[in-house]
Amino acid sequence: MKIIVLGAGAWGTALAVNASVHHAAGHQLTLWARDVDQLRAMQASGVNSRYLPEVRLPDALRLSAAPLQSAVEGQDLVVLASPVAGIRGLLTELAGLSAPVVWLAKGFEAPLASSERAPQGLMVHEIRAQVAPTLRCGVLSGPGFAREVAQGLPTALVAASEHSLVRQALVEAFHNPTLRVYANDDLVGAEVGGAVKNVLAIATGFCDGLKLGLNARAALITRGLVEITRLGVALGARTDTFMGLSGMGDLVLTATGDLSRNRQVGLLLAQGLSLQEAVASLGHVAEGVYSARTVVRRAQALGVEMPISQAVVALLDGQLHPQQAVAMLMGREPAPELR
Repeated sequence: MKIIVLGAGAWGTALAVNASVHHAAGHQLTLWARDVDQLRAMQASGVNSRYLPEVRLPDALRLSAAPLQSAVEGQDLVVLASPVAGIRGLLTELAGLSAPVVWLAKGFEAPLASSERAPQGLMVHEIRAQVAPTLRCGVLSGPGFAREVAQGLPTALVAASEHSLVRQALVEAFHNPTLRVYANDDLVGAEVGGAVKNVLAIATGFCDGLKLGLNARAALITRGLVEITRLGVALGARTDTFMGLSGMGDLVLTATGDLSRNRQVGLLLAQGLSLQEAVASLGHVAEGVYSARTVVRRAQALGVEMPISQAVVALLDGQLHPQQAVAMLMGREPAPELR
């Protein structure tokens, strides 16, 4: 099976390394980079010094910076390892491809001010419906830090797609002794879980940074899962998806793991850094910062209540001070738990 991963960031590199090292089926893996200078540096050093400097690139992994159309020609599976901001362009370029196309991105596209069709920002499957409706597509999502996947530490992910062929291709490509891949046909649910958990991880990092205690953290994660489920169901997802890897699993990892960039944003804000300073200190994309406002706008448009996400937006925008946000959430009127 010929597999190409488009995007040599941390997650794309990790997945390509893992599949090259640990799969016994003899797949041919190619890691593609748009930046020729980055590719040359990787070829010379044998590592991706920009994103995963501690992980050696296996000899079996091919590196390419060829023009996109020639790079994907003859591939059996195309994996988009770009942040959400780059997905629309890639999908547009690949619109006529016959091979399955899947993505790793978790988040919402920034609202398109000039487009009446996407005034509130879209998830990747919605972008695909606009620019490449005939593509057979899906997402590989769930609780996975790039470094641990690259190191071959045990990980479980979910392959979500409406197409059984796409789910089967993802399982065949990436299921191995270190990486367990489960199939799910709820693409919308997997995308909502992966996108909204980033926002809630900022809230949890903030909670821990303020030293509000483990009780508060548990409450925040649990009620955060309720918010994810509410929005997901309103967008057409199934409730049970959010009790799985792309819901509860991804939320727990991103909210509590110190490798989480979104959690780090919350911790840094609690220390008194500005949003700009917090984001700059990370050196990588923290999708929750860019998705939070879109999450709240879409929830409001659907009449879905998401108070934790709203508090995150108010904090990011400087409209609330930390203790005001805590007081706002704790001061809400009593309500039934499972509503």
